[in-house]
Amino acid sequence: MLGGVVLSRSCWGPNGALHAGKLTSGFSRTRSVGLKLRSRVAIGRRLAGVWAAKAPRGVPETMDVNQPKQEHLLALKVMRLTKPTLFTNIPVTCEERDLPGELFNQLMKDDPSTVKGAETLMLGEMLTLPQNFGNIFLGETFSSYISVHNDSNQVVKDILVKADLQTSSQRLNLSASSAAVAELKSDCCIDDVIHHEVKEIGTHILVCAVSYTTQTGEKMYFRKFFKFQVLKPLDVKTKFYNAETDEVFLEAQIQNITTSPMFMEKVSLEPSIMYNVAELNTINNAGESVSTFGSRTYLQPMDTRQYLYCLKPKQEFAEKAGVIKGVTVIGKLDIVWKTNLGERGRLQTSQLQRMAPGYGDVRLSLETIPDTVNLEEPFDITCKITNCSSERTMDLVLEMCNTNSIHWCGVSGRQLGKLHPSSSLHLALTLLSSVQGLQSVSGLRLTDTFLKRTYEYDDIAQVCVISSKVKEEH
Repeated sequence: MLGGVVLSRSCWGPNGALHAGKLTSGFSRTRSVGLKLRSRVAIGRRLAGVWAAKAPRGVPETMDVNQPKQEHLLALKVMRLTKPTLFTNIPVTCEERDLPGELFNQLMKDDPSTVKGAETLMLGEMLTLPQNFGNIFLGETFSSYISVHNDSNQVVKDILVKADLQTSSQRLNLSASSAAVAELKSDCCIDDVIHHEVKEIGTHILVCAVSYTTQTGEKMYFRKFFKFQVLKPLDVKTKFYNAETDEVFLEAQIQNITTSPMFMEKVSLEPSIMYNVAELNTINNAGESVSTFGSRTYLQPMDTRQYLYCLKPKQEFAEKAGVIKGVTVIGKLDIVWKTNLGERGRLQTSQLQRMAPGYGDVRLSLETIPDTVNLEEPFDITCKITNCSSERTMDLVLEMCNTNSIHWCGVSGRQLGKLHPSSSLHLALTLLSSVQGLQSVSGLRLTDTFLKRTYEYDDIAQVCVISSKVKEEH
């Protein structure tokens, strides 16, 4: 069942004077459920749960800045359509030995709004229609019911109802039809429901314009303005981590800044054309993918969740070092949530951009390296050397310098040959460690013979060195 909230003017002073600077209306409270509507208001018969509140006596319901005030044959009613809420009740109980005895418990059992068998539960089984305009958040769908009623005893012709939504950047036409209605008899109405997915925050103005022709051929026109604010529902913060293997890790922190819980239906990352994405928000439990947040996917007010994603370059782009180096756009987040009684909201961030890592002219990265090695026993590693320049060919010479714990095996000062722009070569090296513990791999030097420039690479990786006797005991 849909609930309706009337949009009516509230910018008039106590003496009927219009407050300066207020050209739009506020929103009046709805009438209680039990009140009957007048027979001429057909809205209550058409939509169950929708009530129209009249303006106070002496306060006009419409304001037109373009023409002097005059009486019109048609009446315009605009209502926001929202979902109802569950009725809440504050339970009052006491112990049996207290003075009231079973009085409070019996009153709760007799209360029709409580849940039978769970009277102390605050939520009831009944629904409550909205009593005010409420909040509209970015990404939600704004729905409004528009009704034009013929209050006169005349037949009105050529009725055209137009609804526009004015934002800070654009004006949108929300009317379902642009054709005029041929005629409208007395005590009849024209109804329309408009929907709009809100994509901007800030002030929005709903402009409803009605034009018609009287029996005497006079053309009439009036407008109403309804102003409301669109708020931000989520606070999204992102962090990027650039790995040595060209992988990019994205950490997204999403905070619920509304006053009600959210059901997080989907939070996904849509990567750019150069990357593949892997979600790191699930774990494998007995062959089943289980969310790291558990079975409860509700986000309470002011709570924050952290989502993690890993982006890897596609094969056709991974081989082009210069292309991946300059990529800053990695994709955008797509967030879908639900609130009261399944009301859906969706947000898509703009393209997320990272700071491109600065690798210099030559980049050296490790492709393979063992985690654990034996003391004083040779082990192999594989390096990848990339010419990050997009214009210049390099002629490289490799030098290997020993440290106190790491000793390189092989010939130092060997020629690697010419390396063309944005190209790479793989190099297998052998080394050993003379000291136990966690040792850092250092001492590689690359010299460009063309420019006589030397690039030093230290602490490129770490390896755990253990004694062979310890390994045999285990």
